[in-house]
Amino acid sequence: MSLRHSYTVLAPIYDLFVEPFTRAARQDNLALLPKQPSAEVLLVGIGSGLDIPLLPRGPRYTGIDLTPAMLERARSKAAADQLNIQLDSGDARALPYPADAFDAVVLHLILAVVPRPAQVLAESVRVLRAGGQLLVFDKFLRPGQRAPLRRLISPLVGRLATHTDVVFEQLLAQTPDLAVLSDTPALAGGWFRRIVLRKGAG
Repeated sequence: MSLRHSYTVLAPIYDLFVEPFTRAARQDNLALLPKQPSAEVLLVGIGSGLDIPLLPRGPRYTGIDLTPAMLERARSKAAADQLNIQLDSGDARALPYPADAFDAVVLHLILAVVPRPAQVLAESVRVLRAGGQLLVFDKFLRPGQRAPLRRLISPLVGRLATHTDVVFEQLLAQTPDLAVLSDTPALAGGWFRRIVLRKGAG
């Protein structure tokens, strides 16, 4: 089963299971976004648009997702919230935007979902301007963490919804342009983390 198909099936119930326990962490991350009207912000893997009601007013927003059923829910939230946001269908591994197009990029609950997360991180860095911030919220194992159950089930649940064995530090090692500004435990005993990064001058 492809992820697009899985998330088409999950779309009607996704918010019910994900929104309540992730809202605070997502809100804390999004509060760090630039507020000026000239700022351009990209939300990669915007999904059903759970972040939309939490976005600060001011910047110009763009969201992208692979699954039309999720994007339809995001459009409904944007309309209800009267938020001016461009919503695009596309693959996070090959973003349809030019280099250095955005002042901030949001990666909420996407790096542990997609195949080849290092490619998604690299694409996010490509479209981010020098000095821009990349805001991450997701579940990651620590380097060397054993977590045998999470590693055991990851091949199965990764085909359906999300991987449970992604090590962020391994992704970061493949993206040398990024500096870690903060790395904060968020949920589940630190399995979920809020990570703020800045792109260097290259």
